[in-house]
Amino acid sequence: MILDISILVQAGTPEWPGDVPFSCGWSATIAQGSSVNLAHTAGSAHVGTHADAPLHVRDGWPSSDRLPLEPYLGPVVILDYSRVSAGTLPLDVDDPRLAGCERLLLRTDRTIAEGAFPETWPVLSAATAVLLAARGVKLVGVDCPSVDERESKTLEVHHALFSGGAYILENLDLRGVAEGRYEIAALPQRLGGLDAAPVRAVLF
Repeated sequence: MILDISILVQAGTPEWPGDVPFSCGWSATIAQGSSVNLAHTAGSAHVGTHADAPLHVRDGWPSSDRLPLEPYLGPVVILDYSRVSAGTLPLDVDDPRLAGCERLLLRTDRTIAEGAFPETWPVLSAATAVLLAARGVKLVGVDCPSVDERESKTLEVHHALFSGGAYILENLDLRGVAEGRYEIAALPQRLGGLDAAPVRAVLF
């Protein structure tokens, strides 16, 4: 079975407040006499499911075209925190569910998938992010818009994960996905010099 855990991106898909929304249109159409239909798109690379690049939080860090592929492909553990209140997630790095975990997805159900931008969501503590990366977790994905809190200006979780050699997926659609172990394929699009790249994420 293949589960698509990507957000549908279309006109009206919620962007981060103040960011550039997604837009699209037609440069040419068969109905107007062209030999082909030809679409164009514009907007922030952070609209919909995406991989943050380290450049997103620090000048001089790697951009989108330098994201490695291996972290985004392989076994993954999904933990369900959909009933947890906003604030710090109660995740213990010694939790037996994390045994051998190299990729971790956190389901919070604070998602843009239903057409609205959430006010708040639960997040890892920066200390837990440091420990996860130190223990070999190389990918952390969330279904909410950020691994940090909405109002954070320091983005400590981003910094902790990137500094530890881990990578980040945001805006996944994990509605209805049960906690457990899966395989993930979520390869970032090869776009040059950006701070993020769109992703088509699927579970097996």
